Amino acid sequence: MEDPMLRASLISLFVLPLTATCLLAQTNTMTSGRPSAVLTPDQCQQVWSQAAPSGDALPEAKATPFIVNFKQADGNHDGSISQAEFDAACAKGLVKFTQR
Repeated sequence: MEDPMLRASLISLFVLPLTATCLLAQTNTMTSGRPSAVLTPDQCQQVWSQAAPSGDALPEAKATPFIVNFKQADGNHDGSISQAEFDAACAKGLVKFTQR
């Protein structure tokens, strides 16, 4: 005959770590270079204004605070992100919302 307490303990042993893993997976720290939440057009414009105040382009050296994955965002691979590339990256969740 099977002990109900043993069965409950075994189920908890497997379910709790799985639940914790799922909860942690939902936390978005954006440190892995993978897409994140897509920003609104207003948020994208706000970040672009901060990232490239001159409006020209965002060079790779200055993109880290704003771009999750530069290589994915730089569509033509010229080493900088134009506003069109930035807008496309923003629509893909590759732009971080930063307020300064």
